[in-house]
Amino acid sequence: TAMLGDGLNDAGALQQSQVGIAVTDNITHFTPASDAILEAAELPNLDRFVRFAKVSVRIVIAGLAISMLYNIVGLSFAVQGKLAPIVCAVLMPLSSVTVVVFSTLLNNFWARKLGV
Repeated sequence: TAMLGDGLNDAGALQQSQVGIAVTDNITHFTPASDAILEAAELPNLDRFVRFAKVSVRIVIAGLAISMLYNIVGLSFAVQGKLAPIVCAVLMPLSSVTVVVFSTLLNNFWARKLGV
């Protein structure tokens, strides 16, 4: 369940819901017990934000899958002794950079596409 509220008198409901979204006019001076804070002027775009959140979850899962595959392949080469330790030391951070770049580029693409 998702709960929209102002975060003042309904803070308990925001906290108990699966997704609590506080709607406010001034997001810089407001920290309610909620999962997200939405500026009141952006409320008509809530459907776009929800779609973007769903896409972002898929992107994170894809990034984890890429990382897992990369590590399984790398580990199989390392166990067989086909990679020098220095090569492994270079490939490991490269894996992290690849996943971060992948996630950033895809999130930026979908944010533009959805108008978020």
